[in-house]
Amino acid sequence: MSVFSYRPDDDFGELEFWAFDNPLSDYVIKRGDPKTYGRLDKGGPGHDFRLGVWHCTAGAIECNELGDELQTILKGKVRLIEADGSSEVYEAGDSFFTRQGDRVTWDVIEDVTKVFYATREGGF
Repeated sequence: MSVFSYRPDDDFGELEFWAFDNPLSDYVIKRGDPKTYGRLDKGGPGHDFRLGVWHCTAGAIECNELGDELQTILKGKVRLIEADGSSEVYEAGDSFFTRQGDRVTWDVIEDVTKVFYATREGGF
């Protein structure tokens, strides 16, 4: 059994730079010059799930969600804006769920770090 633990004050070590280059996500930079970094701890390409850590600097990115994803914010603050214009602000300790195919804008107010568990029928 593998146990994964993620806490707000954890040092996640070096995270890999993740470019906005996946055509399925159809990224659009809406504000600033955000950069994303991450690490997959389990799953990923060739699997129907992935578990990991994601970090994004301040700015706003619109994209398609590639899987059903449960997320918990560990540090920072983000406003998630849905395609219909509704929005919600999340900060450390908050969890939320996005669905595969959702078109959302990640408006990163303060550099944000989250842990995520995503699934995608047919794999990533």
